[in-house]
Amino acid sequence: MISIRNIDHVVIRAADMDRALAFYCGVLGCTEERRLDSIGLVQLRAGTSMIDLMDAAENPPPAGAGNMDHFAVRVDPFDAEAIRAHLAEHGIEMGKVESRVGAEGNGPSVYVQDPDGNTVELKGPAYNP
Repeated sequence: MISIRNIDHVVIRAADMDRALAFYCGVLGCTEERRLDSIGLVQLRAGTSMIDLMDAAENPPPAGAGNMDHFAVRVDPFDAEAIRAHLAEHGIEMGKVESRVGAEGNGPSVYVQDPDGNTVELKGPAYNP
């Protein structure tokens, strides 16, 4: 069984980064936490979660996809082998476990696809919170 604690982050492709930042920061009150200009990403703090904005011009969506890249749920506990076994019981393939940055910091995560092809990141705890 997988136990979701909360939404960790959502990744959205922004057609106009300045307009998106004005909305998420100026209107909704998020704060900029980190910028990765090399990949066109701005990470915003939204309470205990994150909203990541990707520049759509630099990171175009696959054909037929919308503007959401993926969303992440925080899984507690994060036991990669138990998660893999649980998903396999349901016929779901799990990607490679990798270290990725989330709302709590850098920690283990894995991508899976829901039945409609949406990417869901299962995110573990930060290595050094």
